[in-house]
Amino acid sequence: MIRNSLLFFFCLISIQLFGQKTPSAKPRVLISTDIGGTDPDDNQSMAHLLMYSDLFDLEGLVSSPSYGSGNKEEILRMIDLYEKDLPLLQKHKTGFASPNYLRSITKQGRKGAAPFKGFISSTEGSDWIIKAAKKKDSRPLWVLVWGGLDDLAQALHDAPEIQENIRVYWIGGPNKKWSANSYAYIAANFPDLWMIEVNSSYYGFFSNNQTPDVVKTTDFYQKNIQEAGHLGADFKDYYDGEIKMGDTPSLLYLMNGYPGNPTGESWGGSFEKIDRSSRVIFERKTSLSDSVAFCTVVEYQLKGPKIEVPADSAVFWMEVPYGDGKQVWPGYFLGNGTYSLRYAPKQAEVLNFVFTSEIEGFPTGESQLVVTNLWPGKANPDDFILGENWYSDSSKPEDFDGRLQGGNTILKWRNDILNDWATRWSWLK
Repeated sequence: MIRNSLLFFFCLISIQLFGQKTPSAKPRVLISTDIGGTDPDDNQSMAHLLMYSDLFDLEGLVSSPSYGSGNKEEILRMIDLYEKDLPLLQKHKTGFASPNYLRSITKQGRKGAAPFKGFISSTEGSDWIIKAAKKKDSRPLWVLVWGGLDDLAQALHDAPEIQENIRVYWIGGPNKKWSANSYAYIAANFPDLWMIEVNSSYYGFFSNNQTPDVVKTTDFYQKNIQEAGHLGADFKDYYDGEIKMGDTPSLLYLMNGYPGNPTGESWGGSFEKIDRSSRVIFERKTSLSDSVAFCTVVEYQLKGPKIEVPADSAVFWMEVPYGDGKQVWPGYFLGNGTYSLRYAPKQAEVLNFVFTSEIEGFPTGESQLVVTNLWPGKANPDDFILGENWYSDSSKPEDFDGRLQGGNTILKWRNDILNDWATRWSWLK
């Protein structure tokens, strides 16, 4: 009897640590997405979520566009398409979410990034995060963030006790640029938050092994999605049907693996515990002699004239070349002649940028910064010190996909993931 009990115990531990078994209870899930903004991959991920809604207890769909023009109406439009395809899905599986229920949990979050302090005022979306997190349930609420952290930061500010009830899987990378202020607020004030911060592993699902955001060319759309229902017809509008779905690894993490163990194997990646998040403060403009790790929170604290404007007012800008144009980031007046701006570069590169301002006497002009390719990089005295439950991309050499840190921990499951999804697309034909 003792022998059998020990065998059961060791089998259970093996499943938890090494197996590809997901607990039988459906995970509670709330999505925070910038769908409808500048990157249409959120539409692709939303189609994937809806087609697999039988696997989750969905408790919120929050529109959180920290950049761009996203809104909850785009979520509702996707639900309308899903409703038309639902009868065909239900011929093969039960338990799909009701369209009317999904509409009832769709909420509008903050439009635009939070100011320097990382929060500003509650939104329908941040209030809904709090409500869902406070719901009595033995299961944690998984908050899957597909964009900026602004609504999550607001929710934590307004109800800090909810950090005990939530687990966060965040697609960072470029989203960290858009929400550097809310990220800094969370890392500084909630270091014990249970967080998987994914800055690069997710690229392994869709990118080539050198340059983030360069989508692999496949024939998956032609073979599996074309002529597959209303969601399939809509899919063609995003990257001409090429598979990106940069936010989908957050779902994959809950679909196959053991979510309670981020260091284990899962379709959504394998991660390592980190005890600090890289942050560097410069009290001057930078040059090629200055370097930081990618996804570091770079904080410029500059001195300028004392002016009569409210604290946290945007009064200067960082202009970064992007494609044929530029991206512009606001800097803030903090009071007493101090100005500050946060920026988080998404990849290894040499940054050339310009500080501009209409304030006479402000230190404008060109600046440079070298960005290196290993996160979180070398320790800095101003790093955010984290608690026991913060995880990020694997730094093991064998887990790199070319230049993409941790990319192989998701790339190796890509065919299994797409083959599984192909079956569901076939249900819509």
